[in-house]
Amino acid sequence: MSIQHKALSFELKKEPDEDGSFEGYASVFGVVDQGMDVVERGAFRKTLGSGKKVKMLWQHNRDQPIGVWDEIAEDERGLRVKGRLSKDVAKGREAMALLRMGALDGMSIGYRTVEAVPEANGRVRKLMEIDLFEVSLVTFPMNEAAVITDVKSIQTEREFEAFLRDAGYSRKEAAALTLHGFKAISGQRDAGSDDAKSEGMKTLMDQIKQLQEHLNV
Repeated sequence: MSIQHKALSFELKKEPDEDGSFEGYASVFGVVDQGMDVVERGAFRKTLGSGKKVKMLWQHNRDQPIGVWDEIAEDERGLRVKGRLSKDVAKGREAMALLRMGALDGMSIGYRTVEAVPEANGRVRKLMEIDLFEVSLVTFPMNEAAVITDVKSIQTEREFEAFLRDAGYSRKEAAALTLHGFKAISGQRDAGSDDAKSEGMKTLMDQIKQLQEHLNV
């Protein structure tokens, strides 16, 4: 069974209370994402009606639950979630602090596609039914829109290294990748059209992954 991930930069509907409670949207309906998927309203209905316990994880790490989801429901906009972060777990306390200061703004679902139909001559996949396993809080939602927004603002090697650390690389990995890959971003940042920038960012992220494998850091 292959579990897929789909990320969303989200706007909190309610910041964490003292008990860690917060709410927001884990998925939005009717929007074509960077993976050329669009989630249809009703896609989560069977999962939500099954009584399955959907987990709250940190960065999709199954070994790091950080709280519980008290409510998960579809509304007109998307998949609305309400949960409580655990203050007895280090990552839960960290997530609560980052949410409050606005440094953590990514939510991502872990799921299996049950039913999908092609649209737009096969260019878009409409997700009709999704088997939902978990909803994670993520520091860096890995969709191309987020990548483009962050990378365009980078001007120095130090900023590029910080960008990689936020993306989940260790200090050693980020330093090595910065040494070998910083020059690549200037050409991508100066690309002309939005399509060119988007394609350039995809290429850049592929290059970063290849560099990491090559350096074996």
